[in-house]
Amino acid sequence: MYIYIMGEAFKEYGKLEVPSSAITEPIEVLTENFKNGSEKFAVCLIEEVPIASVRFTEKSKTLYFSRLSVLPAYREQGIARYMLQWLENYAKQLGKNKMECKVRMSLAGNIRLYQAIGFHLVEEGKVINPNGHTVKTGVMEKVF
Repeated sequence: MYIYIMGEAFKEYGKLEVPSSAITEPIEVLTENFKNGSEKFAVCLIEEVPIASVRFTEKSKTLYFSRLSVLPAYREQGIARYMLQWLENYAKQLGKNKMECKVRMSLAGNIRLYQAIGFHLVEEGKVINPNGHTVKTGVMEKVF
């Protein structure tokens, strides 16, 4: 379910100059990470139909999230904001005081979404993705 949502939501990023590694991420790695608890995921359902998902890991005082995914047919309806609000509430319940994510600097819409709900760009840099490509990224965080 999670893998299907992420795959469908990230298809458009396969057309970027440097395609997203989310598209080629091995299912076995994801499955193992979820089984051993090193990563968790949340799924948003509408009438029991999965429409969005997000991965996250707990750090000492931070909840780090990645691969926020909303199926294309459900975008522009506040689902991503809802998922992020749910994550923030969950983080607070765990005693965390910050949420953090990495973003591609070329995806201005994603950066605007995070900024609109209180995230700030705190670092810019470059990473080598699992496919061996250099990607300009930023770290965004929200302190609460």
